[in-house]
Amino acid sequence: MLTSPTISQKLAQFFCTLRYEDLPDTLVYQIKTFFLDWLSSAFAGISQPPTQIVLSLLNDMKGSEEATIIPTNSRNLSLMAALVNGASSHVVEMDDLHRQSVFHPAAPILPAVLAVAEKEHASGCDLILGIVAGYETGIRAALAAGRSHYEYWHTTGTCGTFGAAAGAAKVLGLESEPFVWSLGSAGTQSSGLWEFLTEGAMSKQLHPGKSSMNGLLAALLAQKGFTGSRRIFEGKKGFLKATSNDYDLNILTDGLGETFHTARNSLKYYASCGHTHSAIEAALKAWREVNLDLAAIRSITAYIYQEALDLLEDVEAHTPYLAKFNLPFCVATALNFGHVDLDDFTTDRLTHSEILRLMGTISVKGDPELTPLYPQRWPTRVEIELTNGRRYSGYCEYPKGDPENPISEKELIEKFNKLCGDIITEDEKNRIIDLVMNLEKVDDVRDIFQG
Repeated sequence: MLTSPTISQKLAQFFCTLRYEDLPDTLVYQIKTFFLDWLSSAFAGISQPPTQIVLSLLNDMKGSEEATIIPTNSRNLSLMAALVNGASSHVVEMDDLHRQSVFHPAAPILPAVLAVAEKEHASGCDLILGIVAGYETGIRAALAAGRSHYEYWHTTGTCGTFGAAAGAAKVLGLESEPFVWSLGSAGTQSSGLWEFLTEGAMSKQLHPGKSSMNGLLAALLAQKGFTGSRRIFEGKKGFLKATSNDYDLNILTDGLGETFHTARNSLKYYASCGHTHSAIEAALKAWREVNLDLAAIRSITAYIYQEALDLLEDVEAHTPYLAKFNLPFCVATALNFGHVDLDDFTTDRLTHSEILRLMGTISVKGDPELTPLYPQRWPTRVEIELTNGRRYSGYCEYPKGDPENPISEKELIEKFNKLCGDIITEDEKNRIIDLVMNLEKVDDVRDIFQG
């Protein structure tokens, strides 16, 4: 017999009773910016091979027109929409990031919440509530999983499944018990291993796509009475026991309704792995003091925290996608062009003579003084030595887009327009921006894509 409420029951009790009026105005605004930011990544992924492969599979399947496939503005089953939109929105590496939990919440959570909201003809307020429930659950799960989890497990794939289930369950209006079942069935499907990275395999895009699809599936099944474990987090054979050796159960429920971890989310300013962003900015800061030609550089040393080194040090820039995880390529690109944008990752750039020369001057080292600061901060110190022997240094722990160094609404809209490119018309871009930034006034979220 279960005598006291389980963690899932506590989460369900809170989110089932959460009302739009309970949300701080600042959080509502942030949620709208996260949603618009995610849409731009979902559109931008259309031309990428992983998205095209998933779309080709989808073309072989016929389903009810429940929800929007964002890259193609077509409609299909909500489960299929969650799969495609999750994969597409993660592929260009411009989707959001929650720094402390080392977790990308938008790509696995928003596709599920949006798909079921379209299916149910939910209002914008209902969508906002679903996003809050999804983000807060996914982020708390990732925080609870601890640093050891990230050594093998991609939190976006694993913890994103919980967030997708919670967000979908909230939009569906599930009562407490089926909400709990949703989390239980989500947890038993959560997966995502890092092994893909050294080979540059496309599996990373499968992680958010499947976590979104699986979380939505869990909620839809629970709606029909399909049961799931009530102790999926703390059970002896549950998620945390199986995937972590330094987990903290208390994080899952501490401060519910008082602390919204969602408010600490970051929006990405550079089109590369988040672990490269501080190095990019530190290098740019150091170089601004020099005012010489790049040929004057003898060597560049990037000192980073150990977790970033462990993840990135074996990644070679053999493909445009792998280059996003290659710190020397990202730093060389920033110094040579002054930016690290989506268009900087092309096949031609992999053989760009000046990029290759600069990469040859760059070494990456772990710094025991920086490592303890992670994951609260993701710091990097860069030292540039010139051929004349002079040295210049730059330091960054809060790159552009972090809550401590946020991008403005103007910059967010510029990012949206840039990533969408000519995929949609200027009028359509403006219409979507207006609807999303006034989401609480939308009666039916289907209107966002049916102008």
